[in-house]
Amino acid sequence: MRNISVGNYFIHAVLRNVEAHGLDRNTLLQAAGISPELLSQHNARVSAVNFGRLQSIVMREMKDEFLGYGPSRYVIGTWTNMCYSVIHCTTLGHAMARYCRFYQMFEWGLQPRFEINGDEAKFVIEHGNTDHPIGEYGFELIMFNLHRFSSWMVRRHLPLIAVNLEYPAPAHAQEYRHLFLGQAVFFNKPRTEIIFHRSLTELPLEQTEQSLQRFLQHPALVMLIQQYKEKSWTDQVRMIVNKHLIDTPGINEIAELLHLHPQTLRRRLAQEGTTFNEVKTQCRHDTALYHLGRSNLSIESISQRTGFSESSAFTRAFKSWTGMTPQDYRRRM
Repeated sequence: MRNISVGNYFIHAVLRNVEAHGLDRNTLLQAAGISPELLSQHNARVSAVNFGRLQSIVMREMKDEFLGYGPSRYVIGTWTNMCYSVIHCTTLGHAMARYCRFYQMFEWGLQPRFEINGDEAKFVIEHGNTDHPIGEYGFELIMFNLHRFSSWMVRRHLPLIAVNLEYPAPAHAQEYRHLFLGQAVFFNKPRTEIIFHRSLTELPLEQTEQSLQRFLQHPALVMLIQQYKEKSWTDQVRMIVNKHLIDTPGINEIAELLHLHPQTLRRRLAQEGTTFNEVKTQCRHDTALYHLGRSNLSIESISQRTGFSESSAFTRAFKSWTGMTPQDYRRRM
């Protein structure tokens, strides 16, 4: 699943504080294999590989794992030490509680807290003892990392009851369904929290110190692209579409493969915040970016691999996605 792509907003978010730390954003982008010109393209997307590389480079150059979003630097190695502190826990609940205790030792603008209330377990993010404003990406980064790292520890995507955010819906709100794997996201809530069923806290950890060492080589990329047996309906449709992009089956055929009535599949995709056409378009888009950035294939060949019978139709679609032609995109990489 390395052909997953990341929206332009997240590139801007990672770079938001670099100039205040004396760094040049264009140099950082080029080091990650991303054209600086893409920043001005509202609909532009980059591959997960390039985005993960950019985030790692910016953290290293800023010497701050929180990318300047906190009142003080979050020194390099903090995340690694946290991972080693929880990897020998027996259950997910034990690991989450220790995760929170670990970060409560630092004053970085936010305080995580783990609580159980009836049948629900909650990972809550509260404001620390500081007036320093935390940008939206600061919350997104913490919650994404906690959810994906927890999923990695138990080798399955953790289903969520809800994601509550205390701020209004931002312009990039449509990206949240990808951040949280199609789970319900609500804005303007009293507090920021991830809610899941209490029974999941009893799941045993299935990773070891040896597998953690491999994970820590590229943690951002692993958390972006890792797939597990338990998949959302969006994931299952995406997998089928990606296997048959050249001759993509319709929703009726895919529903039959998934042993569902087509209307049931439409309803379940809607519950996850998407539609069949959106999934199909995203698969084509992501696959096109992958090949344009990582191969010498001709535009005609890429158009065929992404399900277009004519390169002119592919070019029109690609321009509607990114604001530029495939040829321009490749030259700017």
